[in-house]
Amino acid sequence: MTYQVLARKWRPKNFTELVGQEHVSQSLIHALQHNRLHHAYLFTGTRGVGKTTIARILAKAINCENLQEYNPCGQCSNCLGIDQGRFMDLIEVDAASRTRVEDTRDLLDNVQYAPNQGRYKVYLIDEVHMLSAHSFNALLKTLEEPPEHVKFLLATTDPQKIPVTVLSRCLQYNLKRLLPEQVERQMIHILQQEQITFQEQAIKLLSRAADGSMRDGLSLLDQAVSFGGGQVDYQQVIDMLGTVAQQPVEEILQALAEGNAESMMLKVAEMAELTPDFADLLEQILRMLHRIAISQKLPDFVDHEFDRQAIDVLAKQLSSEDVQLFYQIGLIGKRDLELAPDPRLGFEMVLLRMLSFKPNRGSGQAQPEKQIKPGRQTAVNNDVAPAEVIPASQQEIVSSSNAIPVAGDLPAEWAEIIEAIKIRGLSKELANNCLLDKIDDHYCYLTIDPAQQNLLVGKGKTQDKLEKALQNFFGKPLKLKISVKEANDMTPARQIKRDQEDRQQAAVDAINNDENVQALKNHFDARIVPGSIEARKE
Repeated sequence: MTYQVLARKWRPKNFTELVGQEHVSQSLIHALQHNRLHHAYLFTGTRGVGKTTIARILAKAINCENLQEYNPCGQCSNCLGIDQGRFMDLIEVDAASRTRVEDTRDLLDNVQYAPNQGRYKVYLIDEVHMLSAHSFNALLKTLEEPPEHVKFLLATTDPQKIPVTVLSRCLQYNLKRLLPEQVERQMIHILQQEQITFQEQAIKLLSRAADGSMRDGLSLLDQAVSFGGGQVDYQQVIDMLGTVAQQPVEEILQALAEGNAESMMLKVAEMAELTPDFADLLEQILRMLHRIAISQKLPDFVDHEFDRQAIDVLAKQLSSEDVQLFYQIGLIGKRDLELAPDPRLGFEMVLLRMLSFKPNRGSGQAQPEKQIKPGRQTAVNNDVAPAEVIPASQQEIVSSSNAIPVAGDLPAEWAEIIEAIKIRGLSKELANNCLLDKIDDHYCYLTIDPAQQNLLVGKGKTQDKLEKALQNFFGKPLKLKISVKEANDMTPARQIKRDQEDRQQAAVDAINNDENVQALKNHFDARIVPGSIEARKE
């Protein structure tokens, strides 16, 4: 008896057997229930997800003589005829081999005739995007107003190439890529029915290699059964796919966690002797990093794909920041792997990049972040501990003209008085640009530089608010007197500006001297965009 491959033998015969496309099957079943069938359907999606299969099931359903809960029965003459490829009213066309407009016209010549066997004449056009522009034009009118006995079922992997005039006349369903778990469950079901022994780890590898396509997955399963001599063995599947077992991946991540470049490169050299697929190897590292990140946030999460003990050990050795950094570098490296002179060289560079940009935490503790404090000093000795840095206000004494004798705990500097009286807006701007001469029982004497005397324009409200705030603060009916005189001392406004400049310069110096920034400049010819550095606001 001729052997039938698994992908054909286990092709779904009704909506119930479909895997992973419930959103499409449910919609079609409801259409059958309420007799609301559209005259043209377009099924889109990647290869092997069930476009043509769903079209055939729908063709059976609308012609079935004995629907079972709106599923084709599979037993009537029409269902059997479609399954066996001898149903005259199902016209299947491969658009890739019939792209000419003459082929399309020949096809449509018989549209007007009634069906021979079933209720509907069904035109199933596969890879419809391959039709020429003239063919689409020939199809357009018939597609828009077909006879009542005709249904069009179109399938394509590239709907962007179909004219919008055709798309607008079709009911479109986008089929999803299948998840590895869905492919895995179907493989296990088929192997159990076929009474073929298998190892679950091998099925997990095959389901990931299927890349979202059930047909590709079943083809790989067929190959694995043949390769394993009637069984599906984990090690044989690894050899067949050219992948690498989990243990070397764990050892590479262990070397990364320890910062051991020598051990890491020796492991890569050892694996290179097996001629692995380095893109697949990098993908396995990314999957394990993903699982480590989950374990760090959800320690009780259960996943049978990886060795739980190994994951727990790595989750403790690697910080969450390192895991995220490694994952991002690996993701970008996987994209650029094909640009490398050699896959192995590209893979090694990705690992070395992970090691190079891993933050150096010394004894395992993160270095405290340097805080940039406002002050009058322009440089701080790096040998002085942060706790010993003397605030700028204590390093430099303000001119005696700013100091006033006050009682109790009241501030003795004009800048401190401004902060204490809690003024805002133009009144605070005026105060910051003044120097305090003296305060007596009746007057508060201030001087302002001629360059800032524009702040005295419209002085009524501004000065009144400042005067009232000083009266409330000192508890005296003080009057404000401001004289215009060139100021040689440091006003609060000048001090604020100097502090901002000092913080900005400290931030620029910190970025320029950062080890990671230097590494980026040296390795990737990076540069710092002028004006992009901004000091933290205190």
